[in-house]
Amino acid sequence: MKITVSRKAHFNAAHRLHNPLLSSEENLDTFGKCNNPYYHGHNYELIVSVTGEVDVKTGYLIDMKVLSDLIKRKVEDHLDHKNLNEQVEEFKELNPTAEHIAFVIWNRLKPELGHHLELSVTLYETPRNFVEYHGL
Repeated sequence: MKITVSRKAHFNAAHRLHNPLLSSEENLDTFGKCNNPYYHGHNYELIVSVTGEVDVKTGYLIDMKVLSDLIKRKVEDHLDHKNLNEQVEEFKELNPTAEHIAFVIWNRLKPELGHHLELSVTLYETPRNFVEYHGL
């Protein structure tokens, strides 16, 4: 039986959307208020979904406590209350858009899961703006 289980999490972080290859005017035109040189923050909501076959011995796809601990260790501890541009290595060269943040989260979680499990990350930057990443 193939099934998907999901776990919600959240973290708060600041960022600035900026491309050093663009002029100040181009950055402002492209990113608007999100290009504020003093940064701005979001209360991100995260949904991590894992899909696969249920283990016949346990009845679990994945132990939700294991998934919760994994999200805390690999995502919340890494991103929560951070300035993404300044404090998170992945964003030293990568513009911290919601799309890129979801990609980074997926790449931090996937190696911790078995190859037999599919992973999907849904990241809400605001209640109305969200992205999904399902991997390669």
